[in-house]
Amino acid sequence: MNYAVTFELEAECPWSGARAGKFHTPHGTVETPVFMPVGTNAALRALTFEQTDDCGAQIVLSNSYHLYLRPGHELIKEAGGLHKFMNWHKPILTDSGGFQVFSLDELRKITDKGVFFKDHRGGREHFIGPSESMTIQNAIGADIIMAFDECVKNPATFEEAQSAMERTHRWLEICVDKHARSADQALFGIVQGSIYEDLRRQSAKAVTAYDLPGFAIGGVAVGEDRKTIENVVLYTTPLLPREKPRYLMGVGTPWDIIYAIRCGIDMFDCVSPTRLARHGAAFTKEGRISLKNSPYRKDWGPIDSECTCSTCANHSRAYLHHLVRQNEMAGAMLLSIHNVSYLIDEAQNCRKAILEGRFQDYFSRWSSAREHPELL
Repeated sequence: MNYAVTFELEAECPWSGARAGKFHTPHGTVETPVFMPVGTNAALRALTFEQTDDCGAQIVLSNSYHLYLRPGHELIKEAGGLHKFMNWHKPILTDSGGFQVFSLDELRKITDKGVFFKDHRGGREHFIGPSESMTIQNAIGADIIMAFDECVKNPATFEEAQSAMERTHRWLEICVDKHARSADQALFGIVQGSIYEDLRRQSAKAVTAYDLPGFAIGGVAVGEDRKTIENVVLYTTPLLPREKPRYLMGVGTPWDIIYAIRCGIDMFDCVSPTRLARHGAAFTKEGRISLKNSPYRKDWGPIDSECTCSTCANHSRAYLHHLVRQNEMAGAMLLSIHNVSYLIDEAQNCRKAILEGRFQDYFSRWSSAREHPELL
């Protein structure tokens, strides 16, 4: 089958599942492993797309649930698609809206046909099912679109996880049938199953039975502890086809990324870099720091001495401390530039280490610094 997205595997680490590759889309080629910044409403918080490009972003993610509500998928279609609407000419991925809908709790009702829900802002009633999700995402026009799935929060019982998984499988069949733009949009299937290994195995078998251009692991980092997240990723990733891109949804701390890369994941997204920036927090090689804290008041060094982002090249921790303490918008912007750049660079550093045959050493030093020796 001719896919809208094709994947090229360049190198694999013999010590682990880590791999480097490229996937080719109608709007350009993306080198993996890759971190995808999240622009929920067709915009990254506190960043322009020129700044996002300068951070090294190869692909961004937008949310079809939010775009469906405002400004509406039909308006985006009228504008010529999301790329033209927001003037971003590199690849875009849209998620199905499933996670956002299921996060509404008391505002939604799940049925086998889909989900009835109320707008989290205006209270207006809506319905999205797998067919509607495909209509919305086909209109938006992203390069990669996601199947509509049911994501349960943890802790979830085995029965709750199984029911959501089986519904996800039924919905995937409808998504495949209703997807109207397979020539220029790649539909990825999503593996569910919560924390239960046997359900994850069942789901991977059912989802990968479809000849799709890529696959994702969903339902991770929705209430589990870190060790449980790591176990789910370690167990599930090898169940996905080697020759297709693998996407871990909604996970994006520095450690989460490098650990998942070790397991064989290619793609990541998370709102954490811009969300943390708005609260004055920044990623560093020593761990996360809060620029709100008083020790940074007279700290004249950059956020991270090894970071090459424009924030670290031009501004001190002391200046950023001042901006954050005064609630200046520039503080959120400069910290967002750093955090987004940091995660993009971390994925690219892993890629380089894989291509050069030194990923085991790179991971070992990283893991030791983060006090994770048991993973080696």
